[in-house]
Amino acid sequence: MPSKSAARTAVVTGASSGIGAATARRLAEEGYHVFLAARRIDRIDALAKEIDGTAIATDVTSDDSVATLVEAVGDRLDLLVNNAGGAFGVDKVAEADLAKWQAMFDVNVVGLTRVTKALLPALIASGAGAIINVGSIAGRRAYEGGAGYNAAKFGTRAVTEALRLEIVDQPVRIMEIAPGMVQTEEFSLVRLGGDQTAADAVYNGVAAPLVAEDIADAISWMATRPAHVNIDELVIKPRAQAAPHKVYRES
Repeated sequence: MPSKSAARTAVVTGASSGIGAATARRLAEEGYHVFLAARRIDRIDALAKEIDGTAIATDVTSDDSVATLVEAVGDRLDLLVNNAGGAFGVDKVAEADLAKWQAMFDVNVVGLTRVTKALLPALIASGAGAIINVGSIAGRRAYEGGAGYNAAKFGTRAVTEALRLEIVDQPVRIMEIAPGMVQTEEFSLVRLGGDQTAADAVYNGVAAPLVAEDIADAISWMATRPAHVNIDELVIKPRAQAAPHKVYRES
């Protein structure tokens, strides 16, 4: 691993697949030494070898696990991408599976906050740190069957906005990217309980949904703006999607 003085450093949570993995690759191309944080150590080990990064088995819902990540990163960090998250189920409020709602809140809000709190001193110590939280358009408009995920991503947005106010006197930019429909190998599959047919149907007829690399490219752009430029929020959707519930599908 290169010394921290030789390269900018970044932590990407949820780096084992999808947007997280694509972001790790993109940041490595930009010259960052990337600490890949995720629970699936086999996946991040392989990716770390590919991009000459560092894999750290991390569960963002565990204090001890996050402490291990902080120890590996050290006293200085340039960029934190809080990507770990997810949606579990499409229950309406009246039929809500509260265990799934709790899991969404634990990772998208409390887990994000746990990692941010733990790494904030290192980000401040860099003199020009940046935090990019991966939110969602679900955190801006509620929709039927999405209330649990909506609540979690509204929470992501709230933490982002409050932190920006609280540490405006510190040399750390606080940003959020809010993607719409992104076709990855796991997001809808996990949300729909492993039903591949249902997961595929989410994207049926959509000529060009976003892909993970689109979001990674946008995150890279946000991260590499000058230190005085804060991209408060970037909402990014495919052209075919006007809103969470309004998508043009070709017949």
